[in-house]
Amino acid sequence: MYDCLIKLYRSIECGEFKWNFNPRWSYYLSVAKEMHNISKLYRDEEIPSVDNIFQHNFAVAILIMLSDRSNENDHWLLEHKNSMGFDFRESFVRNIFQRVENTNGAEQKIRIDRSNLLTTSFDEFACINSKLYSDGINVEFKEEMATGPGVFREWIFLVCQELFDPENSLFLACPSDRRRFFPNPVTMDTRQLDYFTFCGRMVALALTYKVQIGIAFDRVFFKQLSGEAISLEDVSHADPFLYNSCKKLLEMDAAFVDSDAMALTFVKEIEEFGTKKIVELCRDGSSIAVNSNNREEYIKLLIHHSYVKPISEKVACFARGFGEILCEQSLQRIFFRYLELKDLDLMLYGSDQALSVKEWKAHTDYSGYEQSDEQICWFWKVVSGMSMEQQRQLLFFWTSVKYLPSKGFASLSSRLYINRTSASRHHLPSSHTCFYQLVLPQYPSLAVMKKNLLVVCQEHACSSFGSL
Repeated sequence: MYDCLIKLYRSIECGEFKWNFNPRWSYYLSVAKEMHNISKLYRDEEIPSVDNIFQHNFAVAILIMLSDRSNENDHWLLEHKNSMGFDFRESFVRNIFQRVENTNGAEQKIRIDRSNLLTTSFDEFACINSKLYSDGINVEFKEEMATGPGVFREWIFLVCQELFDPENSLFLACPSDRRRFFPNPVTMDTRQLDYFTFCGRMVALALTYKVQIGIAFDRVFFKQLSGEAISLEDVSHADPFLYNSCKKLLEMDAAFVDSDAMALTFVKEIEEFGTKKIVELCRDGSSIAVNSNNREEYIKLLIHHSYVKPISEKVACFARGFGEILCEQSLQRIFFRYLELKDLDLMLYGSDQALSVKEWKAHTDYSGYEQSDEQICWFWKVVSGMSMEQQRQLLFFWTSVKYLPSKGFASLSSRLYINRTSASRHHLPSSHTCFYQLVLPQYPSLAVMKKNLLVVCQEHACSSFGSL
């Protein structure tokens, strides 16, 4: 088995490997699974550990990608998650999304009102039969001509940004890390559950099509999606005040806690539909004083009533929507259990590093321009002087990608292009986001170049000038 993996790895490395589906690849994983089962019968250290297989992470990841998913139950791999690298884990979980198979123009078509983005997206998406997601989705903004992959990427990104905007009350940002979000424990609207289902679908689509949305999940949210219990450490980002208070309670002298000086009982104040009330954490909680013997139980119940019970329905609805995009809805929990939170960050948020203009230039080609032309020199000089947010807005205008994949420009599906146009210097740049093309007029000076580029870097502009 090990020799076979080594040979497979070497054939990939030297370019001899043929990237085609082969039903025999599943035999490798079947053998590994039986080795896993047999190893459980022995404690003898001389029995080779199946973990040795995962020393060849890349080769095993290729096997998973090229194997027939329908014939193999690979849940046993969960026990070896920590032996796998990120590439391995990512390959496995991406393999359980529906594959888009449409080749005959039968995509599900939806028309979106950009001025009412979230509501029209919710209503239009609700009309799509989940069994037909594999046909693909064609998005068109009303009163705009453009369609295609670039518009689709833009739509996914913009909708996800709105869904996680705290002003819409579905999610809250962690006080200590504003990139991270968790479901709002307070219910403001009875329709929220439907929106959580919709949100699950949208996040799954973002992952399916590898659209980095600049959103990260908090551990409170991530662990509940994977079916794991929430600990005190897990709430440290979501609620630093609760975390620090509970830590202090655990560290207090037992005699002081038992003195009842804090007058703590097993109750908690909550808010429902704008009304505050006191709830008991357990039966007769109001009459049970917190002491040194039960303080751990008190903290456990406090966390449950703060960050598990109030959001459990919302998490379930999100999970249901997420599962609709998978090849099997029952695999939703497996998806999150296979990943570490840092893995999901890389897949969903993307890179949070500053954009490298040097790398950007290295992955850009030109049509009608030469790299030495003064317009191109001016262009990169302007880009180099932009703020990080302006650079991201320009990249979004150009490609419908605002946050790069974790491995940078090299991981994009195409190189970037700057195309020359004969349009007058009074015209703004335009783009063909589907093809990663920026159409740049021959501006007569650095000042004119800067003025026009900064216009398309404005947030309201970068989502409306692009085209097919």
